[in-house]
Amino acid sequence: MRYITLLIIALLSIGNASAQQKKLQKATFGMGCFWCTEALFQRLNGVTNVKSGYEGGEIPNPTYEEVCTGTTNHAEVIEMEYDPAKISYEELLEIFWKSHDPTTLNRQGADVGTQYRSVVFYHSSEQKATAEKYKNALNKDNALGKPVITTIVKAEPFYVAENYHQDYFFKNGEAPYCRIVILPKMEKLEKLFKAKLKN
Repeated sequence: MRYITLLIIALLSIGNASAQQKKLQKATFGMGCFWCTEALFQRLNGVTNVKSGYEGGEIPNPTYEEVCTGTTNHAEVIEMEYDPAKISYEELLEIFWKSHDPTTLNRQGADVGTQYRSVVFYHSSEQKATAEKYKNALNKDNALGKPVITTIVKAEPFYVAENYHQDYFFKNGEAPYCRIVILPKMEKLEKLFKAKLKN
């Protein structure tokens, strides 16, 4: 009897885990160097499984060195899973647009090239509509003083970047790039979105 009870509990647990997994949705953003992007979105409550990688290019399984040439047309992006019950896609977009400069073509700061373009890869028609509506509102209100040129395109194959790119800020927080470029972005995130951050 005890065995049957334990079996039922185990099956219910698997069912609950499966239901939770189904509730999670994907989001993919490119906003310059993926080290910065990953570090920001990892901090958000409701966001899990953030991976740095490459998307939108012409060749399969590109390497970092190939993407850095700017000839593969891949963008450095992050793909994440999020729980819409904890954070909405619109909230993710707000953080996306307020955490980089979406008015510059193929560059973020000193990083220049198509791999650093501002891009939203949408995973559903709802995501597409939400992103386009938000972008149009920013431009209509001239919210950033210049046109937002972020491209909004359907998700393409996502290629996970090499292991040393994953959790980069967490593993290399004392490195000069992390302290000079990423840390100010983290401080801005803390200031603007403190209520949305993990404890």
